[in-house]
Parts: sequence; structure tokens; C-alpha cells
Amino acid sequence: MRAGGCQLNPALLVVFIFKLCFYGVYNSSELRVCELCNGTVLSHSAVGRFCSSSAGRIKERCCVKNGTTSDHEKIIGLDLSNCSLTQVGSLQEACTATIIDLSLNPIANITDSTFEGFTELNDLILPIKLFCPGGATSWKNITEKDENRICEGQNSMCNQTSQMSMDCPENSQCAPYGPGLFECSCADMYHGYKCLREGEFPALQVFGPLGASTVVLSFLLWVTQRRMVIPL
Repeated sequence: MRAGGCQLNPALLVVFIFKLCFYGVYNSSELRVCELCNGTVLSHSAVGRFCSSSAGRIKERCCVKNGTTSDHEKIIGLDLSNCSLTQVGSLQEACTATIIDLSLNPIANITDSTFEGFTELNDLILPIKLFCPGGATSWKNITEKDENRICEGQNSMCNQTSQMSMDCPENSQCAPYGPGLFECSCADMYHGYKCLREGEFPALQVFGPLGASTVVLSFLLWVTQRRMVIPL
């Protein structure tokens, strides 16, 4: 426990620096993953039925959670079925999705890394030629229906105690990180390589100089760019 006093919260400093440097970029960005295919989510499709039952709203090929702003929309469903996709690129914008439909596409293969961070994914519909990412142990139920492979109920790899104890070092804890994936996070009061350093992470000492140099560099670039502008 700490004694009372007025101290700068390192976490707030990090958030401030992040927003200062990157707010403009993210604020103007669109959900490009929703535009990977023409058309919109059909009401009778798996994603459409899920969206209706979840009181979400359709945005092109996505189901977006109601109550989120246009600047921070949360995707809860993604329907890229019948899009003539031969490969799957980055879907990270949809990492909060509960259901994803990739059926009726000539996709050659798909890797486990495609769904890194998709901890909320509960239903994944694939062409029957593809296997569920992470294998059978990563899902509660795998079925085949209408030339589709349906992966249901994502299992937490942290329940695989033997693998967790093998890969997660002491003073760390396991956290799910997508189908067949997990990550090891340092426990409270530990940080550094393999969580061997005890005590709070020195966020102020690490991110303070980094944030200051970023602000200075941004200001210098702004000044030099203004000097190059030709007045009308």
C-alpha cells in the first residue's frame, strides 16, 4: 500500500501520449474489413440471424454492436461468405467478433495466426476443405454441413495445464489469445524478461522520454512542412 500524495500516474501518461500521436490517424480510419466484399449481410444468413438476436446493426459486411460511436465501432459479426476469396488477409479489425463466416470461398489455406487475439470468437464457418484453426482441441464442437466446416465454442488453451506449465514462466499467468493460442502475462508486481524483475514496471522512465521525443519530432516536422508550403 502507498502513502497518500500527488503523483503522476504513468498509465495516464502513456494513454495521453498514445492519443496525442495517433488520435488523428485512428479517428479518420474506416472499418475496411467490412468492405472486403461487395454487398451486405443478409438477414437469413448465420451472421444476419446472430446480428438480429444480438440487437446489433448491419454495416456492409459487418454486424456492429449498438451503442458504439462511429469512431469506435465494435464488430461482433463478420460475413465474408461467397466473396471469391482465395486467401485471407488481416482481419484484426474484427478481432472482437463473436461469429465469422468465410464459407463459399475458394480459400486454399488458413493459418492459426490469422485469428491471433480473437478471444471472443465463438462460431467460425469455413469451406469444408479447411480445418478449424488450432485443431480439434481448440473447439467444443466441429461439424460439417452443406459443404461447410463449422467450428463452435472456442476452448481456452489455458485449460491445457501441461502446455501452460511448459511455456509460461514462473511469476506469470496464462491468458487466451485466440483459437489454439495463449499468451503469458506477468503477474502483479513482476515485469521484464520472463517476468524475473520484481516491482512495478517503470513506465514513466521508459515512456516519458519516448513521448517527449515524439512530440518534439512531430513539432519539428510540422514547422519544416509549413516552410515548404507555397502561399497562394
